[in-house]
Amino acid sequence: MSRRPTAKGTVPFREYRTWYRVSGDLSGGRPPLVVLHGGPGSTHDYLLPLCELSDAGQPVIHYDQLGNGGSTHLPEKGADFWTVRLFLDELDNLLGRLGVADGYLIFGHSWGGMLGAAHAATRPRGLRGLIIANSPASMPTWRAEMVRLRATLPREVQETLARHEATGTTDSRAYFDAMRVFFDRYVCLVNPWPREYRASFMEMHNNPTVYYTMNGPTEFHVVGTLRDWSVVELLPSIGVPTLIISGRHDEATPESVRPFRDLIPDSHWEILENSSHLPHLEEPDRFREVLLAYLATVHGTHPGTRASDAATGS
Repeated sequence: MSRRPTAKGTVPFREYRTWYRVSGDLSGGRPPLVVLHGGPGSTHDYLLPLCELSDAGQPVIHYDQLGNGGSTHLPEKGADFWTVRLFLDELDNLLGRLGVADGYLIFGHSWGGMLGAAHAATRPRGLRGLIIANSPASMPTWRAEMVRLRATLPREVQETLARHEATGTTDSRAYFDAMRVFFDRYVCLVNPWPREYRASFMEMHNNPTVYYTMNGPTEFHVVGTLRDWSVVELLPSIGVPTLIISGRHDEATPESVRPFRDLIPDSHWEILENSSHLPHLEEPDRFREVLLAYLATVHGTHPGTRASDAATGS
């Protein structure tokens, strides 16, 4: 498996810089897969296994969204700066700067899937396909599902979480340990956590500005500016073949994911049975199989029909 980038660097975005890396050949004829990481406020690291697709002829572009990783850090910026519009503009800028705006695909994970859906709904002329992985369509639905999932945790864990949230001590070791119980059930089933995921987790832990501002202190305590955001009303406007991926044990529950399947005209939903929120790390072989089949259909390299849903989400 080759993970060596063929190019990496930064491009200017406004007065800041966006870090990127390219795996594969951008001049080889296939539109690149542009990878939008989660968070908001995470980094590209946990999605590095997607570089494997370049070994099969699919170029891949990773980047760190503004505020984290190799891109400009801005810890002094407030909530009025960290907006969905900012990250949509950054994506448009990256596509233009790298010269791929006339032909590309989007892979968005978690928050990145919502961002990718919002981008796709504008019907950009160069977008050829969209992959939405482990994403909710609505943050209000996500918050409601978090309440339900939290209720499945041991009582003492629930009490610890609630106590520290009420006192504002979510940065304590006790809160982290209780949070880890949730993560081990609904975020990453691999134990110990894979190196790539640990890298992104620690990057966000060390610089939580974007995550705390837009989301909140944890996946299941969403008190940031995105708490009421939804892309549901945008989904009927998406005009490209869309693959939806989730895990059977995902914190992005079927109730959270279903609007993508129901409202995107040309969509197909795959549920990976032995995964939670990170199927590319939990079921890498099955994940790769699903992605390569979708990409082959989009590129027209094997016979395929219009994407139609084969998953019930039940």
